[in-house]
Amino acid sequence: MGTILDQPFVAGSVQTPAGKVPQVSSTLSRADHWGTIKARWGVGRMHYTVHPGLYALGMPDDQAPVLVTANYKMSFDRLREALPGRDAWILVLDTEGINVWCSSAKGTFGTQELVQRIASSGLARVVAHRKLILPQLAAPGVAAHLVPKLSGFKVIYGPIRATDLPAFIDSGFKHTPEMRRKTFTTRERVVLIPVEFVCASKWALIIFPIFFLLGGLGGPGGFWANALNHGLFAVFALLSALAAGAVLTPLLLPWLPGRAFSLKGLSLGLIAALILALFRAGDLAAWPERLEIVAWFCLVPAVATYLAMNFTGASTYTSLSGVKKEMKWAVPLQIAGGVVGLSLWLGSRFMT
Repeated sequence: MGTILDQPFVAGSVQTPAGKVPQVSSTLSRADHWGTIKARWGVGRMHYTVHPGLYALGMPDDQAPVLVTANYKMSFDRLREALPGRDAWILVLDTEGINVWCSSAKGTFGTQELVQRIASSGLARVVAHRKLILPQLAAPGVAAHLVPKLSGFKVIYGPIRATDLPAFIDSGFKHTPEMRRKTFTTRERVVLIPVEFVCASKWALIIFPIFFLLGGLGGPGGFWANALNHGLFAVFALLSALAAGAVLTPLLLPWLPGRAFSLKGLSLGLIAALILALFRAGDLAAWPERLEIVAWFCLVPAVATYLAMNFTGASTYTSLSGVKKEMKWAVPLQIAGGVVGLSLWLGSRFMT
């Protein structure tokens, strides 16, 4: 990527006692917005990073606040965008391109990295105060009581949302109850859907053609006639499972029954299977067609529940222990449903 000064979003540099510090603006460019869109859709997401180190937002002096963030560029952009007209220092940690919350749980946004970055950036020579404002969601990874002992800097946890930072700073670092509350609104869930959908679609691009071709085997008609009937229906069924688990479950999450995400996906998977059965309602006179529908009543919920369970990593109210507990009983059932459903579907192709 080049040096810390040689990055496309860097507007210039500010001379400090610790040397030149790259200067950035709170106004995002078209390239910044386009990068966010691509990351939302999983394009180059794991390489969407900025160089760790110290940055100057505007023209900060030695009394300007120091804000700490991750080197995932979307986190960096959201922070600077939330501070229009402000002068501040931004200390970027090396979190391996992972956002603040996930990296704090993983340990890359941690005490050691914070202390080392303070030292390597020469921050003590740049600012006269000894205060750092960290995102509240970084708390799981940082031992705030150890940072002053190891670096001389005091940790202040800011609000959850970057947009609340101006009010937080102006109030003398005082929180309101709303600043501490993590929401998970429909809009916040919707922006997470594309990357989940794209991740699942990568496997779908391999699986869909296989089912289409397998649908052409057996049956009374010719290969292509069967493929266009049963194979195409199989693709449509799998697509409905993908939509139920990776799109509709996150979208409708608060209103779906059950606490476990797999149960939430199950309800939509069963609805999808029922709709598929209605499409085949006129073709249930023979046993092969009946067996095919039963197969999809096993396969579609199995796929939908698995994809729905993947969203636990993006939600705000699941825990690692709870997810592990759910996986112990849900994954075996998903595998069983998938195996039974696939066996029944293949059997229906060769039943006369």
